[in-house]
Amino acid sequence: MAHPAYTQEEQLARATFLALMWSLSYPGRIYELPEGSNPLHVIADTLLDLETTFYTPDGELAHYLGRNNAREVAVERADYQFYPQLTNDLLVTVQQANIGTLLYPDQGATLIIGCSLDGDTSLSLSGPGIPPAQPNKIRVGGIPNAFWDLRDNANRYPRGWDVYLVDESRIIGLPRTTIITVGGE
Repeated sequence: MAHPAYTQEEQLARATFLALMWSLSYPGRIYELPEGSNPLHVIADTLLDLETTFYTPDGELAHYLGRNNAREVAVERADYQFYPQLTNDLLVTVQQANIGTLLYPDQGATLIIGCSLDGDTSLSLSGPGIPPAQPNKIRVGGIPNAFWDLRDNANRYPRGWDVYLVDESRIIGLPRTTIITVGGE
Protein backbone atom coordinates (compact mmCIF):
# COMPACT_ATOMS: atom_id res chain seq x y z
CA MET A 1 0.00 0.00 0.00
CA ALA A 2 1.46 3.34 -1.01
CA HIS A 3 1.45 6.20 1.44
CA PRO A 4 1.54 9.84 0.42
CA ALA A 5 4.91 11.50 0.80
CA TYR A 6 5.41 14.11 3.49
CA THR A 7 5.19 17.65 2.25
CA GLN A 8 8.06 19.96 3.14
CA GLU A 9 5.85 21.68 5.75
CA GLU A 10 5.03 18.32 7.34
CA GLN A 11 8.71 17.34 7.43
CA LEU A 12 9.56 20.65 9.08
CA ALA A 13 6.79 20.26 11.68
CA ARG A 14 7.79 16.66 12.41
CA ALA A 15 11.47 17.52 12.86
CA THR A 16 10.52 20.44 15.12
CA PHE A 17 8.12 18.32 17.17
CA LEU A 18 10.79 15.66 17.69
CA ALA A 19 13.31 18.27 18.85
CA LEU A 20 10.73 19.74 21.27
CA MET A 21 9.74 16.32 22.60
CA TRP A 22 13.26 14.97 23.09
CA SER A 23 14.51 18.20 24.66
CA LEU A 24 11.87 17.93 27.42
CA SER A 25 12.59 14.21 27.81
CA TYR A 26 16.31 14.83 28.37
CA PRO A 27 16.66 18.24 30.04
CA GLY A 28 19.91 20.03 29.39
CA ARG A 29 20.71 18.27 26.14
CA ILE A 30 20.89 20.49 23.09
CA TYR A 31 18.71 19.48 20.17
CA GLU A 32 18.65 20.99 16.71
CA LEU A 33 15.62 22.63 15.17
CA PRO A 34 15.38 22.62 11.37
CA GLU A 35 17.75 25.23 10.02
CA GLY A 36 16.92 27.98 7.60
CA SER A 37 13.81 29.26 9.35
CA ASN A 38 13.08 31.56 12.23
CA PRO A 39 13.15 29.16 15.23
CA LEU A 40 10.22 30.84 16.99
CA HIS A 41 8.21 30.59 13.78
CA VAL A 42 8.82 26.85 13.31
CA ILE A 43 7.98 26.21 16.97
CA ALA A 44 4.77 28.21 16.59
CA ASP A 45 3.86 26.41 13.36
CA THR A 46 4.28 23.11 15.19
CA LEU A 47 2.49 23.91 18.46
CA LEU A 48 -0.17 26.49 17.70
CA ASP A 49 -3.57 25.86 16.17
CA LEU A 50 -7.13 27.11 16.59
CA GLU A 51 -7.45 25.37 19.99
CA THR A 52 -4.40 27.00 21.56
CA THR A 53 -3.70 30.41 23.04
CA PHE A 54 -0.54 32.49 23.13
CA TYR A 55 1.01 35.62 24.52
CA THR A 56 4.05 37.55 23.34
CA PRO A 57 5.19 41.11 24.08
CA ASP A 58 6.50 41.36 20.49
CA GLY A 59 3.86 42.82 18.14
CA GLU A 60 5.45 41.55 14.93
CA LEU A 61 5.77 38.04 16.36
CA ALA A 62 2.17 38.18 17.62
CA HIS A 63 1.01 38.79 14.06
CA TYR A 64 2.90 35.70 12.88
CA LEU A 65 1.69 33.53 15.80
CA GLY A 66 -1.92 34.23 14.88
CA ARG A 67 -1.47 32.74 11.39
CA ASN A 68 -2.66 29.30 12.51
CA ASN A 69 -5.79 30.74 14.09
CA ALA A 70 -4.35 30.52 17.61
CA ARG A 71 -5.84 33.18 19.87
CA GLU A 72 -3.80 35.93 21.48
CA VAL A 73 -4.90 36.28 25.12
CA ALA A 74 -3.78 37.92 28.35
CA VAL A 75 -0.58 36.52 29.79
CA GLU A 76 -2.28 34.68 32.68
CA ARG A 77 -4.49 32.71 30.25
CA ALA A 78 -1.92 31.86 27.56
CA ASP A 79 -0.97 28.24 26.88
CA TYR A 80 2.25 29.31 25.14
CA GLN A 81 4.31 32.40 25.81
CA PHE A 82 6.96 33.53 23.34
CA TYR A 83 9.75 35.84 24.49
CA PRO A 84 12.25 36.55 21.70
CA GLN A 85 14.29 38.30 24.40
CA LEU A 86 13.60 38.19 28.12
CA THR A 87 14.48 41.40 29.94
CA ASN A 88 14.15 42.42 33.58
CA ASP A 89 11.09 44.55 32.86
CA LEU A 90 9.29 41.50 31.40
CA LEU A 91 9.71 39.45 34.60
CA VAL A 92 6.57 41.01 36.06
CA THR A 93 4.71 39.71 33.01
CA VAL A 94 6.27 36.23 33.21
CA GLN A 95 5.31 36.03 36.88
CA GLN A 96 1.65 36.08 35.82
CA ALA A 97 1.99 32.93 33.68
CA ASN A 98 -0.45 30.17 34.57
CA ILE A 99 1.05 27.31 36.62
CA GLY A 100 -2.00 25.07 36.30
CA THR A 101 -3.89 23.53 39.20
CA LEU A 102 -3.59 20.28 41.11
CA LEU A 103 -6.58 18.99 39.18
CA TYR A 104 -5.37 20.34 35.81
CA PRO A 105 -1.57 20.74 35.94
CA ASP A 106 -1.47 20.55 32.13
CA GLN A 107 -2.90 24.08 32.08
CA GLY A 108 0.49 25.41 33.18
CA ALA A 109 2.08 27.66 30.56
CA THR A 110 4.93 26.72 28.27
CA LEU A 111 7.52 29.49 27.97
CA ILE A 112 9.64 29.75 24.82
CA ILE A 113 12.56 32.09 25.50
CA GLY A 114 15.22 33.34 23.12
CA CYS A 115 18.69 33.35 24.68
CA SER A 116 22.31 32.37 24.21
CA LEU A 117 23.25 28.79 25.03
CA ASP A 118 26.90 29.83 25.42
CA GLY A 119 26.39 32.51 28.05
CA ASP A 120 27.94 33.50 31.37
CA THR A 121 25.33 32.01 33.71
CA SER A 122 26.05 28.44 34.76
CA LEU A 123 23.05 26.25 35.61
CA SER A 124 23.22 22.85 37.25
CA LEU A 125 20.26 20.61 36.42
CA SER A 126 18.89 17.58 38.22
CA GLY A 127 15.67 15.59 38.13
CA PRO A 128 13.91 13.14 35.81
CA GLY A 129 15.72 12.51 32.52
CA ILE A 130 19.09 13.57 33.98
CA PRO A 131 21.56 10.94 35.27
CA PRO A 132 21.61 11.34 39.09
CA ALA A 133 25.30 10.56 39.47
CA GLN A 134 26.34 13.63 37.51
CA PRO A 135 23.89 16.55 37.22
CA ASN A 136 23.83 18.22 33.85
CA LYS A 137 25.43 21.64 33.53
CA ILE A 138 24.55 24.24 30.93
CA ARG A 139 25.55 27.84 30.32
CA VAL A 140 23.02 30.47 29.27
CA GLY A 141 23.05 34.17 28.57
CA GLY A 142 20.46 36.82 27.85
CA ILE A 143 18.12 35.74 30.65
CA PRO A 144 18.00 37.78 33.87
CA ASN A 145 19.19 35.72 36.86
CA ALA A 146 16.00 36.71 38.69
CA PHE A 147 14.05 34.54 36.21
CA TRP A 148 15.47 31.36 37.73
CA ASP A 149 14.20 32.31 41.21
CA LEU A 150 10.85 33.24 39.69
CA ARG A 151 10.64 29.84 37.98
CA ASP A 152 11.68 28.04 41.16
CA ASN A 153 8.98 29.82 43.18
CA ALA A 154 6.30 29.12 40.55
CA ASN A 155 7.04 25.41 40.12
CA ARG A 156 5.26 23.25 42.67
CA TYR A 157 4.99 19.86 41.02
CA PRO A 158 2.75 18.92 39.33
CA ARG A 159 2.06 22.62 38.75
CA GLY A 160 4.53 24.92 37.05
CA TRP A 161 6.00 26.00 33.74
CA ASP A 162 7.76 24.04 31.05
CA VAL A 163 10.50 26.16 29.47
CA TYR A 164 12.25 25.98 26.12
CA LEU A 165 15.50 27.91 25.68
CA VAL A 166 16.09 28.75 22.02
CA ASP A 167 19.36 29.93 20.47
CA GLU A 168 19.18 30.06 16.67
CA SER A 169 18.50 26.44 15.68
CA ARG A 170 19.51 25.00 19.07
CA ILE A 171 16.99 24.22 21.79
CA ILE A 172 17.06 22.99 25.38
CA GLY A 173 13.94 21.88 27.23
CA LEU A 174 13.46 22.41 30.97
CA PRO A 175 10.31 20.68 32.22
CA ARG A 176 8.77 21.76 35.50
CA THR A 177 10.31 18.66 37.13
CA THR A 178 13.86 19.90 36.54
CA ILE A 179 15.61 21.38 39.57
CA ILE A 180 17.89 24.24 38.58
CA THR A 181 20.74 25.59 40.69
CA VAL A 182 22.18 28.87 39.43
CA GLY A 183 25.97 28.90 39.52
CA GLY A 184 26.01 25.21 40.36
CA GLU A 185 29.46 23.81 39.70
